[in-house]
Amino acid sequence: MWLPRFPTDRIERRRPGASAEPRATVISEGNRRRLAAVNRAAAVLGLAPGLGLADAEARLPELAVHPATPEDDRQALIRLAAWCGRWSPWTAPEGDGGLWLDVTGAAHLFGGEAALLSDIAGRLGGLGFAARLALADTPGAAWALARYGASENDGPIVARPGDPKPLLDLPVAALRLPEAIAADLGRLGFGSIGEVAAAPRAALARRFGPSIGRRLDQAFGRIDEPIEPLAPQAALRIRQSFAEPISAPEDIAAIARDLTHALCRRLGEEAQGVRRLAFALFRVDGTLALTEIGTVRPSRDPRHLLRLLGEKLEGLDPGFGVDLALIEARQAAPLAASQIALTGTGAGAGGEAEDQTDMAALLDRLILRLGASAVARYVPRGSHIPESALRRIGPLEPAPADDPAAAAWRPDLPRPIRLFARPEPIEAVADLPDGPPALFRWRRVAHRVRRAEGPERIAAEWWRAGAEDRPPRDYYRVEDEGGRRFWLYRDGPAAPDGARWFLHGLFG
Repeated sequence: MWLPRFPTDRIERRRPGASAEPRATVISEGNRRRLAAVNRAAAVLGLAPGLGLADAEARLPELAVHPATPEDDRQALIRLAAWCGRWSPWTAPEGDGGLWLDVTGAAHLFGGEAALLSDIAGRLGGLGFAARLALADTPGAAWALARYGASENDGPIVARPGDPKPLLDLPVAALRLPEAIAADLGRLGFGSIGEVAAAPRAALARRFGPSIGRRLDQAFGRIDEPIEPLAPQAALRIRQSFAEPISAPEDIAAIARDLTHALCRRLGEEAQGVRRLAFALFRVDGTLALTEIGTVRPSRDPRHLLRLLGEKLEGLDPGFGVDLALIEARQAAPLAASQIALTGTGAGAGGEAEDQTDMAALLDRLILRLGASAVARYVPRGSHIPESALRRIGPLEPAPADDPAAAAWRPDLPRPIRLFARPEPIEAVADLPDGPPALFRWRRVAHRVRRAEGPERIAAEWWRAGAEDRPPRDYYRVEDEGGRRFWLYRDGPAAPDGARWFLHGLFG
């Protein structure tokens, strides 16, 4: 099978053991109210989405009506798609009531395709969901069979690999064509996909455009159909299921430890290191508890990964129990084996490598606790404007090589330890029009200047647009009576009415 996927059609949830009463959700469109969705009991009695509410209640007075909440339904479908990651790492919501699962190479883990679909149907049924399941070579074929295919007792449908016959007898609507085109094909006498496929392709394209040919090719596997999964494809994935649900924190910690060691062994076999690691708990109530950690450098050290993961495990709620856990390397990178020092002191052949590893471990812990945006480093950039003379990069990311003017810092230009993202306006008084300030007020606090150095004139970069409209800045390094040091500048002419003063940074 090239790409076996299956969607579930019109997923409906009911309480286990509840009576199958006809129910529907209603959506308002102007002054008209119509059915947005119906359950199976209502569908058997002739109701369908799109029917007006008045007509539906006239046909079925006992119909239970509820307001539709499309956004809530969409979020619930996304959560259900994430929970279906227990069967495949590739899941995605489809439309307003379906799911895609790519089970390529995964069916043997569950005893074959039929057993896999049986397990899915059983677990969804235990959660109160009614669903139609189909498995086929292509997404288009699976979509059509799940919604329009016939099976015994409405059970799962498994199409034989490479066999297009199950699609040929399905109605034209199974091609996922726009409603107007499907209606026009019906008026022209086309009743099945086989009849459409046998018609001259050029004639159909002249009248209806390319959509019919594209859908046919997608359904029969002649062209690819890109579908974006809910989560990125994992480089490595290890799962463990339990005969009985677990919920004790020490059990979850033990499972995390075992899975992490197993993942690191697999990473070592493939000379890979993890950059992004996810640990997921699949609860018995159909929900998912997920946490992720990241590393600044590829790593497959289980002690380091468990130390990072351990700080996140306390926030994972097992709910009423967990029956499956998995760990996956969502992002990996090559990591060759490295020699370490025999003394364990960082000296010798592996000293530099050990120092870098220790630094990476420290940075990982800081990022985990403070957030990725709080840990970074700055490198020079080819500009003499203070706020443009540096750029922020990752803590271990190499400096960009596209700026030859940013080879190194200039030690002859003392700069403050803290540079404000935006200079803050202040009120300043200078003894001389072009001299340093003698007194300034910043954030409602007055500072009397005891020492001052400057000015250092920094003009606008003349080659940039609008530089002629930006006056030069005269910077001063000043110290107040309390020993605090500031970096101030005067913007504009030195005349008393024309100068503006700003505080741009702090030295300490």
